[in-house]
Formats: sequence, structure tokens, C-alpha cells
Amino acid sequence: MQRTPEVNYRNFRLNKLSSPEFSHLKLLLYWPVYGVLFLYVERFYQVDYYYPMHCFLDDMIPFCEFFLIPYLFWFVFLIGIHLYTLLYDVDSFKRLMKYIIITYTAAIIIYFIFPTCQELRPSVFERSNLFTGFLEGFYVFDTNTNVCPSVHVIGSLAVMFTAWNTKGLEAPKWKIAFGIMALLICMSTVFLKQHSILDVFAAIPICAIAYPLCFGKGKKKSTVQ
Repeated sequence: MQRTPEVNYRNFRLNKLSSPEFSHLKLLLYWPVYGVLFLYVERFYQVDYYYPMHCFLDDMIPFCEFFLIPYLFWFVFLIGIHLYTLLYDVDSFKRLMKYIIITYTAAIIIYFIFPTCQELRPSVFERSNLFTGFLEGFYVFDTNTNVCPSVHVIGSLAVMFTAWNTKGLEAPKWKIAFGIMALLICMSTVFLKQHSILDVFAAIPICAIAYPLCFGKGKKKSTVQ
């Protein structure tokens, strides 16, 4: 059944940003704020020492370039749930953004207080293909610092939890699909050697604390018509 959007965004104007119909869009302003803070901590914040993240489990996980597919799908995953909830469940969008603000801010604070790095990336790829060719350039662009906790993991769980509490996605097939996708994305971070398994473990308690604050009271019916 085709769903009708809760909000008619064609009527949006900047002077309506504080109106009850569109005020939830202000939450999107967090993303550029986070981007500036992350850029600062990555490129300009002076750090004397980065703590390497590594444990014996990392040595047991092989590099697999094919996990690049779910790793990059993370961007579609995250953007997609924003667009869906903005259209069809504004209350879930608000919960999503509250979750993002809590968890991503916690991650940034940790990066400032406890700067970390990982030294797990392969120096030479055993295979030469489209995926390893992309990763060779991606490794240069994406630094190996400020990795714990993994925001890739936090973002994946944010999408999964939101989907599980969003109107129109209540069917078990959707819950399973979002769960599997979140799991694959989390796995991709360690199989691509973008993160230590410790970075994944560190993201879990942050997500566990944020979940009841954002989703623990059950879904509320949106007041936006």
C-alpha cells in the first residue's frame, strides 16, 4: 500500500523553519556541526600520542576487500532512513536525530580525551581487483586515527533501531533485513581493517545507553499531519 507523506515539504520556506510543521528540520543542523568538529579533531587538533587499538581477535580476522560493498552501503543506509522518516514518520526522525546527537557527540568527546589509531591495514594487497584498487586510494584519504568507538557501527545501529521503531517497517521481514544489514556493516569495519574489534565493542555500550533514552518509551504517534 502506497503511503502518504506526513509533511508536504513543497510548502517549506526558510521563514517557516520554526513552525510546528517544519521545526523538526532544525535537527539536521547537527550534521554540519558534527562535521566541523570531526574535521577539527582529525586534521587540526594537536595530539602527542595516539593509542593503538589492537587485540588478539584482530589477528584472527582476515582482510577481505569484498566487505567494501556493505561498508560503502552504510552511507545509503544512513541517508535512506533519514529520508524515509522525514517523509513517513516524523516522530521516528526526531528519535533518530536524538540518538545520533547523543552517540556521535559522545564519540567526538572520546576522540578529544582519548585519541586512538589503528595499524591494521595491509601494506600490500594479496589480490589486485576493483575493490583493492578503490581501497588503496581510500586508505590515503581516510586517516587511521580517531577510530574508537566506531561511528560506522554507531550509525548502523542507529538505522537499525530507528527502523525497528518506525511506522511502515513493522513487518518481521524488514526488521530482519535491517538487522542483517547492520551486522554486515559492522563486520565490514573489521574485515576491511578500518577498525579493531575493540572499536566495535566500544560502540556497543554507547548505543546501549542511548537506546532507552531515545526508543525505550515506545513509539509516539506523530502530531504532524
